[in-house]
Amino acid sequence: MFSNSALAKEDFNTWLNALKQEALGAGISEKTTTDIVNHIEFLPNIIRLDLTQPEFISPFLEYYQKRVDARKIARGRELLIEHALFLNQIEVQYGVPKSILIAFWGMETNYGNYQGNIDTLSALATLAYEGRRAGFFRNQLLDAMHIVDAGYADIEQLHGSWAGAFGNMQFMPSTFMMFAVDGDGDDRIDIVNSTDDAFASAANYLSQVGWRKGEPVMIEVQLPANFEWENAQYTLRKPISEWVQLGVTAVRGRADVTDNSLDKTRTSIKKSKVKKTGAKKTKRSSVQVTYNMIKTTTPLTTTPIRLPDMNAQAAIILPQGWRGPAFMVFDNFDAVMDWNRSINYALSVAQLAKRINGKPQILGGQFAEVGALSSEQLFDLQAILNAQGFDAGEPDGFPGKQTQAAIRAYQLSQQLPADGYASPDFYNNLKRTISALKTSQ
Repeated sequence: MFSNSALAKEDFNTWLNALKQEALGAGISEKTTTDIVNHIEFLPNIIRLDLTQPEFISPFLEYYQKRVDARKIARGRELLIEHALFLNQIEVQYGVPKSILIAFWGMETNYGNYQGNIDTLSALATLAYEGRRAGFFRNQLLDAMHIVDAGYADIEQLHGSWAGAFGNMQFMPSTFMMFAVDGDGDDRIDIVNSTDDAFASAANYLSQVGWRKGEPVMIEVQLPANFEWENAQYTLRKPISEWVQLGVTAVRGRADVTDNSLDKTRTSIKKSKVKKTGAKKTKRSSVQVTYNMIKTTTPLTTTPIRLPDMNAQAAIILPQGWRGPAFMVFDNFDAVMDWNRSINYALSVAQLAKRINGKPQILGGQFAEVGALSSEQLFDLQAILNAQGFDAGEPDGFPGKQTQAAIRAYQLSQQLPADGYASPDFYNNLKRTISALKTSQ
């Protein structure tokens, strides 16, 4: 009788044999196919990484501040100057600003300093065999095999992230196949060693998925006291003029202030709150207390929103709930989201580009709730919402659109700020409410 590990290995080998036949049928040479199948190993740790992606479960400000600091901003400015000649040409050709390309480079690989050390073919095979999105990763693996077969990469040297992305800009194999171009004119596309190829490929990608030349990605905004929080949704678009009529204003700050000052502000606020409240108990909910504090706090310095086309569509998003910073996002934000479907990631790229250009730091979010739910807690949250008649979909441990909609519906039913944010406070309050209901029955 086989042990569990032996059975798993046998099943994986059977799966690889089926993959080999599919690859041959897709036109990949027998030598490349055989070499890759013999090279691939099952990497069990990859599955754990797939279930704990920080882009989707970390609080936005925590995620952002870990990835965008004064050093990264300063280095981005240096590289903007260093690569200015080529980037200017790319900007003219594709319409994508050079600061955006530098920001992607900084976010993806810290400007090429770390492109990943995980075997790409084995990572993709593991995710295709056992991952949440098996079909997607199987197609990525076949594209990676095509890349090797065409001579764009070597089997032993093809390394990158746990999810199969590689190169300076961390392209997935399908992205490489569709958008990679020869930027340096040497008749070979090499996004690992050639920054020109990487820049040109990234610009081509963004332009092909809808980048709009001369338009912004996002701006930080302040919302009026009477704002209806359920209107803050990435998929809910209104003309900019309508947002202005509702009282939405752009936040105006001083440029070239390091982002860690936000940490100091939040710390001082936390200390002042401790001094004021002391050890006294209150019967008022923490949500209502915080809401009243925010309403009576001196507003951020703002300015009327001035954009070229006030009829253009935009959305308001609250990446860290109604207590956190608020942003207005435009069509170019969609192009960034096409690259990575994480709101946290897209906002961080856009803000890094702004900081590289000398624009102000993020000023909102002094009262943002800290901490995040684990994937296990998110599973539990989704199950509770479903049981209460708020359809969060099949529990998967990720706060996706359907889960956000279910949270928002519950919040509206309880007359809470309907931001749809899966926060620790929301989860704990929900569990206490459900527990109290069961006790009273």
